[in-house]
Amino acid sequence: MLKILTKYKIIAASLAGAIALLGTADALATKSKERTFNIEIVAEGLNAPTGIATNSYRSLYYSEVPDVGEFGAGNTVKRLDLRSGASTLISEGEPYPINIALDRRGNVYWTCKTAGVILKYDRYRKTKAPYLPQGFDPNTTPVEDRLMSPSGLTFNRYGEALFTEVPDPGNVGLNLVSATDGETITLISDGEPEPTDIVVAPNGAAYWTCKTAGVILRRSQADVITKLLSDLEEPNGIAIDRTGRYLYFTELPTPGLFGGDVGPEDQGGRNRVMEYDLWKKKLTTVSYGFPLPTDVAVAPNGKIYWTCTTVGVIACASPERQSRYSRYYRW
Repeated sequence: MLKILTKYKIIAASLAGAIALLGTADALATKSKERTFNIEIVAEGLNAPTGIATNSYRSLYYSEVPDVGEFGAGNTVKRLDLRSGASTLISEGEPYPINIALDRRGNVYWTCKTAGVILKYDRYRKTKAPYLPQGFDPNTTPVEDRLMSPSGLTFNRYGEALFTEVPDPGNVGLNLVSATDGETITLISDGEPEPTDIVVAPNGAAYWTCKTAGVILRRSQADVITKLLSDLEEPNGIAIDRTGRYLYFTELPTPGLFGGDVGPEDQGGRNRVMEYDLWKKKLTTVSYGFPLPTDVAVAPNGKIYWTCTTVGVIACASPERQSRYSRYYRW
């Protein structure tokens, strides 16, 4: 295990250095209308970064889960200042803070999968409390009153939380997609085998990944659920930009393996960060080859961020302006 961890630390350093060099290299001009992206590492040396969220071009929120399922261990939720590169601790001690979401006031929420709870951090009062179920206590709340392995989490413009529960991954029936105001829970769907992560667009439509089925589903404002994309490879994290045009998601068919254009070695990995243009119905690869791009978020300025859990980094993709003078870097 020590050899593996050491190897990943070396890989993380090499990856950050390689991308930094590419950022300063000369590039060829292109007249292509394909969207292209500049990739950089914005944080490294993290301890199994997992969930990620942002509503600002200045900061990110992310979770670290080195000790899955253990209370009082090294699992944390932090805020990253993108200008200084410094991280600030928000919470520690939950057994599995897997996904993070922000409401319109900037309060921070996260699902704790093994504890069966959604927690809230009030950004103004600097306090943490259970959001759902209310009054949750890890020592006294009975199992039947807890959530069933909550996973994905997002908020709509009315302040309602939409979340997924995956107690029985791979099997249809017990896995749920629901909405809540913090008290009442309304069922949205119970027909997917693994609804992993969820996001709400500005127009109110909801999208979620179903990992084992290899699909992304869409729920309209009229509560009609349809299949948006299919034949995907283990889709996991999902996010949407502020215009509602670009949907981003990660695919993890070969977790832990490098591949594609991401160095420093090719192990046959096929993991990707993808962009789907909802207007043109077009898929574009943002990044190919990170070993475990677990979750993804997009800032108001259009920059895409994702966590790479095994290497311990947060990466950023900046869409390039598409003109005859556009530059792009192949890496």
